[in-house]
Amino acid sequence: MLKKDKQKVIGEVLGDERIKEYLSLQAPAGENQALHVLTRAYRSLRAEDFERFLGFYVESGQDLNPVTAEGSSFLSTLEQQRHATPYIQALRNAGAK
Repeated sequence: MLKKDKQKVIGEVLGDERIKEYLSLQAPAGENQALHVLTRAYRSLRAEDFERFLGFYVESGQDLNPVTAEGSSFLSTLEQQRHATPYIQALRNAGAK
């Protein structure tokens, strides 16, 4: 939910610095850091921005294949999402398994 002083901007062109901000997100205590960052980026970024984000993510050396508490990979979790096809392809292109 957005704060009252924030407006949702749809279709905003994001620069590299704005996309890189996702790399500095901090997971809540007890939550997998890589899974948190990838999930937030997936939920927040358009597919083309997510693909750009993954380039920075991989470059920074973070885990591209984090596992959920249930033992599923992030990629396999997205494969259950009906509209995630471009995100799944971006992950595969980046080397996710």
